[in-house]
Amino acid sequence: MAHKVMAYVHSLKDKKTDTNHSAEVTIFEKYGDNQYIAEYNGIRCTAIFNWFVGMYFVDDVYGVIDSAGGE
Repeated sequence: MAHKVMAYVHSLKDKKTDTNHSAEVTIFEKYGDNQYIAEYNGIRCTAIFNWFVGMYFVDDVYGVIDSAGGE
């Protein structure tokens, strides 16, 4: 049951100011305590949910999931 949410996306982070930027992503499934499979710009990747800020953090840089389902 996929759902769209606003989330902080790793590739959008402003490195000069160390500021996170959000975008709409699709969360597909939870596969661990706080691990999710997400999709941003057609890229399936890992994500976590940060309860302190109430947002998902999507790692489309280092957490890309290949078509075989591995990382």
